[in-house]
Amino acid sequence: MAIYFEDMTVEERANLTSAMVESGDQIDLSEISGVKVDKHSTGGVGDTTTLILAPLVASVGVPVAKMSGRGLGHTGGTIDKLEAVPGFHVEISNEKFIELVNQNKVAVIGQSGNLTPADKKLYGLRDVTATVNSIPLIASSIMSKKIASGADAIVLDVKTGAGAFMKNLEDAKKLAEAMVTIGNRVGRQTMAVISDMSQPLGYAIGNALEINEAIDTLKGRGPEDLTELCLTLGSQMVVLANQAESMEEARSKLKESIANGKAFEQFKTFLASQGGDASVADYPENLPQAEYKIELPSLSAGTVSKIIADDIGTAAMMLGAGRATKDSEIDLAVGIVLHKKIGDSVKEGEALLTIHANQENVDEVRAKLYDSIVIATENVPAPTLVYDTVTK
Repeated sequence: MAIYFEDMTVEERANLTSAMVESGDQIDLSEISGVKVDKHSTGGVGDTTTLILAPLVASVGVPVAKMSGRGLGHTGGTIDKLEAVPGFHVEISNEKFIELVNQNKVAVIGQSGNLTPADKKLYGLRDVTATVNSIPLIASSIMSKKIASGADAIVLDVKTGAGAFMKNLEDAKKLAEAMVTIGNRVGRQTMAVISDMSQPLGYAIGNALEINEAIDTLKGRGPEDLTELCLTLGSQMVVLANQAESMEEARSKLKESIANGKAFEQFKTFLASQGGDASVADYPENLPQAEYKIELPSLSAGTVSKIIADDIGTAAMMLGAGRATKDSEIDLAVGIVLHKKIGDSVKEGEALLTIHANQENVDEVRAKLYDSIVIATENVPAPTLVYDTVTK
């Protein structure tokens, strides 16, 4: 509680982070050649960036040794999404993990159960002392896991808006600055982007649906906002890995890799190397498919002025796309595909989105979705995607 009111010095934050790192396992990636850069998102709805960034930056020479987790609540987990690809698995040994990264520049493994155990105990204390929202403690918690995961450099995507943990921009900036300072203080080059999560990123929410959207993006035909954020984050990763001297050069390399098909081929290699059916990249109909596809028509004409991201995520979870508890089973096929985003015009009766369900009765989901989308009579601008970049 004292930390909540009195804050912590930079040195105290770094020391706490280091203590949590040293409390458990630390992943040794020294056998992987090159600068290993990790990317972390603070969570959101429809956040498919890792699925795209891992093969994309690997295709320009950046080694990606990614440790990911499963989803809980309305934020989907990277591993759940990847397991929508038939046969794909993350249960591989550390030795195999390192071998795959050296061979293909990219691999994903599940999180170690003994990573930063002190953080889990501290979270229990935070939960009962009203300090869950303490920015220094959030920053130390996130950074301890990233540092223990073995990366040389870290890129952070700090979300702000209705679908994010940090609801307002001021707090998101404080968190980004705190994490970047900790990372640099303990010897990890760290950069952060503060990005919008007032509405879902991209159009797809749901595991197989997001894999399909990742495929489209790697082919150069993905949603504009998702593509732009991936290029922004990816450019930071490429620069930190010493594969480009400037953000402009890095972005140019990434765009070229998408245009010439190299990033897409890297994605297929990545899937196949971990047992996945790489044919889904060319034939996405081989991904799990929902039995019912139900359009949600607009009840009025106008402009979409609000899409409440966390409510959209909750609706997808009601369909089975996410977990209410850690033991919940998820349905890899179900979810939601938006057809309109904030700032788009819509006619009465025009589809706002399509529900992908394995149950015929989706009345509760439909009601939730109608409550989460607001149509205005006046024009509304699209929200800013990237608010700021933090480097120190």
